[in-house]
Amino acid sequence: MFGLGFQELLIILVIALIIFGPGKLPQIGSGLGKAIRDFKKGVSGEDSDEAAKGEKDAKKEDSKELPR
Repeated sequence: MFGLGFQELLIILVIALIIFGPGKLPQIGSGLGKAIRDFKKGVSGEDSDEAAKGEKDAKKEDSKELPR
């Protein structure tokens, strides 16, 4: 992907372990995984379907409030 080999990834992992400690690495990994998952959903357009439903519901509520 970025031309990183096993040795480079190992060095990055060791540096992250030294900086953040063993207790924080699972939390950081979990947060990173959620961010990537949300980004993929946003790019694929899954959220746009939910947004369209929300807009339709909002329009229905607005039309109910207006006197006819």
